[in-house]
Amino acid sequence: MPLPIFESQLHGLTLTKRGKVRDIYTIDKQHLLVVATDRLSAFDVVLPTPIPDKGMVLTTLSNFWFNFTQSIIANHLVERTDIIPNSINYQQIQARATIVKNVKPLPIEAVVRGYLAGSGWKDYQANGAVCGITLPQNLQLAAQLPTPIYTPASKAAMGEHDENITFADTCELIGESLATQVRDTSLEIYQRASDYAATRGIIIADTKFEFGLDANGQLILIDEVLTPDSSRFWPVDQYQIGSSPPNFDKQFVRDYLEACSWNKQAPGPTLPPEIVNKTAAKYREALKRLTT
Repeated sequence: MPLPIFESQLHGLTLTKRGKVRDIYTIDKQHLLVVATDRLSAFDVVLPTPIPDKGMVLTTLSNFWFNFTQSIIANHLVERTDIIPNSINYQQIQARATIVKNVKPLPIEAVVRGYLAGSGWKDYQANGAVCGITLPQNLQLAAQLPTPIYTPASKAAMGEHDENITFADTCELIGESLATQVRDTSLEIYQRASDYAATRGIIIADTKFEFGLDANGQLILIDEVLTPDSSRFWPVDQYQIGSSPPNFDKQFVRDYLEACSWNKQAPGPTLPPEIVNKTAAKYREALKRLTT
């Protein structure tokens, strides 16, 4: 098994950015090469311990969903490899790399929630609402919402925490027409993907999407789609209202970290081998269930 990759090193291309998980290289003005590493972030802090195969899982699963959602919205994938310099051994990184359009990302994260979990559950316990959206009384942890809700967030700088914002805030940031398109598209993707995932034994409790504008000003889907990093995946056969369900995502790591004495500030703690191995297995299981 190949060793996990914490940071990629591609000589021959300019490294534009190292994100929480992805390393972004410039190919030319129109194209980027995005490498999904095995880094894992929790509470917006990159942990020092990589998760084996994580980058491969994220890339393969995102590509699956990009294809699945093409009838809803265009995406940033580019189907060509001839623009990669000969000095780069693309085959060696192909399983974790994508060639994408260089587009302008929108300054929001499009979050859709179908179930009551995570920060949404905490909000509901405090005030009976999630991100300003009032919900029925007496809902329990992990309850399915009457209809999925759209709860956008602002994008935080590296090491800082994303913040929930209202739909009105997004209208101020990007304009009402574009904000409405992002909201409606996000809800449609979530509903279709959830219906499909249910047939494969997975509940998509919530997820986040990212969008950008291409050279023609057209809205397109970017970054990653419906992965264990960006979503909560629960097994249908073990789902039970009132308790936190088992998962196929990084909530497993969050739960471990919540039980530690860590203050959720950088640097993050080193993960023990059993947590690393179980997390890697959960990511692989999500990929297997959804794509095979």
